[in-house]
Amino acid sequence: MAKTVFIIHTSSVSVADLNRLFAEMAPGVTVRNIIDDSLLPEVLANGSVTPGVTKRLCHYAVQAEAAGASLIFNQCSSVGEVADLAAKTVRVPLVKVDERMAETACRTGSRIGVVATLPTTMGPTVRLIKRTAEKLGKNVTVTEELSAGAFEKLIAGDRAAHNAMVIASIRKLAEKVDVVVCAQGSMLALKPDLGQTPVPVLMSPPLGVQHAVEVLATLP
Repeated sequence: MAKTVFIIHTSSVSVADLNRLFAEMAPGVTVRNIIDDSLLPEVLANGSVTPGVTKRLCHYAVQAEAAGASLIFNQCSSVGEVADLAAKTVRVPLVKVDERMAETACRTGSRIGVVATLPTTMGPTVRLIKRTAEKLGKNVTVTEELSAGAFEKLIAGDRAAHNAMVIASIRKLAEKVDVVVCAQGSMLALKPDLGQTPVPVLMSPPLGVQHAVEVLATLP
């Protein structure tokens, strides 16, 4: 039976990348997109997830299931903890873009650096890494590096400025950690400019989509 993935997006920034990755890794799967670009601005304006964001995200998960989703994919790390709630409202699997990245980071080294361009993403990502480490029985330390203003550059269309700012943050972190985690899927934009790094630099979209594809393979 043909399978369908519904991706829930909080902005349009990762739509093309995620659709391309699913097309490459799971060419037989149909991909649908639910895009609500009011979600992330509301999170940013309030400094954290609001009841309204929680309600809408859970509603989208229910609607995705009703529309025939075999699997739901949560695109945004800032609302990752809400996605955990949404997962309980549906019977189909819900995969978060950054779950596999957190697991890979914890298996790679004990000193983990997290680079983010939004403060609202830093907290959920660090908590996810710490929860994952605990589950795996690993002791980790997390070093945070906020590349403030870079996301605004990307949204404004200045990809070069975004990439330069985030790469500077990555190189700073790489001097003192075993692995660097890019907290936002939007950072995939800098991959062509990154070049060689002294430690692994993990980006969530390829790892997250691979995780989703593996889950899809277990479904009837």
